[in-house]
Amino acid sequence: MPRELVEHAPAKVNLTLRVTGRRADGYHTLESLVVFAGVQDRLAFVPGGAASLAVRGPNASGAGAVADNLVLRAARTLAAEIDGLKLGGFALTKHLPAAAGVGGGSADAAAALRLLARANRVKLTDPRLLRAAARIGADVPVCVDPRPRVMRGIGEILSKPLRIPRFAAVLVNPGIAVPTKDVFAHLHRSGRKPQPAAQARSVPRGRAAFLAYLKRRANDLEPAAVEIAPAIAKVLAALQKTPGCELARMSGSGATCFGLYASARAAAAAARSISRQHRRWWVCATHLG
Repeated sequence: MPRELVEHAPAKVNLTLRVTGRRADGYHTLESLVVFAGVQDRLAFVPGGAASLAVRGPNASGAGAVADNLVLRAARTLAAEIDGLKLGGFALTKHLPAAAGVGGGSADAAAALRLLARANRVKLTDPRLLRAAARIGADVPVCVDPRPRVMRGIGEILSKPLRIPRFAAVLVNPGIAVPTKDVFAHLHRSGRKPQPAAQARSVPRGRAAFLAYLKRRANDLEPAAVEIAPAIAKVLAALQKTPGCELARMSGSGATCFGLYASARAAAAAARSISRQHRRWWVCATHLG
């Protein structure tokens, strides 16, 4: 029997996000400092046969129709780039919420690309794999090699990996999906003008300096997302009220928000408190870095 290969798909968190422009084709350009969390999906792969997918786990119901899953789209897209690509069966254990601003589907797709690369002895830097990643979705390229980076353009321009402090964190999703296209449409209707790029080419490495750096920046999509889904404001308020929360912000286009804490103990206590008060919310104590 072929050996099962396994990759993990960590949650992507946008610590900062600036909308820098809008292209002629309607796509908005961004500049975002992206990190990855300890909470993750698990993707297993057995080489051989046609591409197939089974989905299970606590958030499997939110993953949508199997035929439309980004894991299979990743397999199809890479197969179109590489003749004779060996495919096989995928099994996804879904822990991350869907359409939540933490790149769950994109992280799964990137994990599928890594598995196919391993099975076919393709390097992750192979231009064919990188083209496939960009074709699948804007967040997929940064998830292929999940390390802290600044992401620019429509996701295709990535900085070298960054060394940043590790933070204890709490991720909270109120159980609602906020379509990215709706957030950008609302942003466009609001008449808010894009801002010029502001991220430095390097970021501070010390914890206090890095936290101050984050506080001077924001997520430009947060006001629009809150207008569409007021529950996001409730999540932010809940995080801000917990003892030791140093910063609360929305990730990506929402609805997941994160809080940063000085210690894992403080993050765990905050997660327990929020879970008791909001039993229907998805709450996870983790780390970012």
